[in-house]
Amino acid sequence: MALFQQDSATRTPRQRKLYAIYELTYTIVDAAAALFFLVGSVLFFYQSQQDPAIWLFVIGSACFALKPVLRVVREFHLLAIGDIDDLAARYE
Repeated sequence: MALFQQDSATRTPRQRKLYAIYELTYTIVDAAAALFFLVGSVLFFYQSQQDPAIWLFVIGSACFALKPVLRVVREFHLLAIGDIDDLAARYE
């Protein structure tokens, strides 16, 4: 199973379920990041709300940093539950 190839993530029901869970998590993190940035942007209109706005931007940035990490973790997770014999045969 090669990394970052969607067809290799949908071979078995277990792999399809795992792929779907990671995609759902990725989408939730993406939406949360956008929401944190949007609310933080609005809060910057009010001088008294700059500290919470800054924190929302930091949290949103952390969410954006988490997205590629989720993709890499997903790929290694799928690789770990893949067919090892199939991988070994491919590289012989």
